[in-house]
Amino acid sequence: MDEWFSPALRLMTRAIEIGGIAIIVLGLLGASIAVLWQVLRGRSGAEAFALYRSNLGRAILLGLEFLVAADIISTVAIEPTLQSLLILGGIVLIRTFLSFSLEVEIEGRWPWDRHRSEGERSSRGTA
Repeated sequence: MDEWFSPALRLMTRAIEIGGIAIIVLGLLGASIAVLWQVLRGRSGAEAFALYRSNLGRAILLGLEFLVAADIISTVAIEPTLQSLLILGGIVLIRTFLSFSLEVEIEGRWPWDRHRSEGERSSRGTA
């Protein structure tokens, strides 16, 4: 089983990494086309820029999730050494910080404020 299992995992890991990179690149292209379309349709520059940042941030977040998944598979299933585990921990820590920062930038609030602001909106609607 090891004769085909390890190469198959390496291939799957590469495919997931390529998928993550493709998501980021296609997200960049899609966000750029969307912002140009919005500007051509008369949307203000500030609104178009906010939309661009939001769409690009979402693409980066999704791409980072794929890249982290590939790193986890690679470390846990293919090369389970202490050094690779420490490297994975550093990568996940950095990517988690980037994801957190991007989410705060996109949403404009802390993640733990999401439920509070949704609750405030629903209580205002019923009052």
